[in-house]
Amino acid sequence: MNRDSNAYTFIFAGIMVVIVASALAFAATSLQPIQAKNIKIEKMQNILATIGIEASKEEAEETYHKYIKEEIALDNNGEVKTDVKAFDVDLAKELKKDVEKQRFPLYVADVEGKKFYVIPLRGAGLWDAIWGYVSLEDDINTVKGAVFDHKGETPGLGAEITQVWFQQRFEEEKIFDESGDFVGITVQKGYSGGSNKDDNAVDAISGATITGDGVTKMIHDRLEFYLSYLKKQNTKVALK
Repeated sequence: MNRDSNAYTFIFAGIMVVIVASALAFAATSLQPIQAKNIKIEKMQNILATIGIEASKEEAEETYHKYIKEEIALDNNGEVKTDVKAFDVDLAKELKKDVEKQRFPLYVADVEGKKFYVIPLRGAGLWDAIWGYVSLEDDINTVKGAVFDHKGETPGLGAEITQVWFQQRFEEEKIFDESGDFVGITVQKGYSGGSNKDDNAVDAISGATITGDGVTKMIHDRLEFYLSYLKKQNTKVALK
């Protein structure tokens, strides 16, 4: 075939497209197990971080199974469901379903005899999704720790929710008010409560009001689905 002909050019280009596409498809398929493994490890690390446990990538799985004693999936009424594995629930996909069909993962941890409940979170920031985890002490009122992340918040502003100094503001905060009503935790602009841990509020990030409002709503809306189940776990706590 004449290499200078149009036919040769088109055939050669077609062959190259097929070869490149096949190579890319093979590479993507080959990387999937590695990517899935990394996502799993990061998830375990984040869950552990809320209960004050740090773990390297190499130690994450072993450490996770050491401290996380139960993985529970609930329905929107707080009833335990066994139709899914809690760890495999993807909140990004769950939130697209009708609430009656959603499953709500819950992780029960034991650290030196102290029980903690770790709850996954997902909501909306200024530009895109935000998510994270919050852990509650056995009184189901006091926050042990929190971890947040985002997809596209503004660097230096909303993206600061990933910083330890912001996440530490939630430690020891209460999600019920003094009357025993569930109120969540408000990320409050111009907060002046200082170190007060009983006012259900933390100081917002300057210039990130909408992201902060998203964190407030995310915590309130997600935790609300767990209250029915959690209250049954600690009948000694007088909460409404």
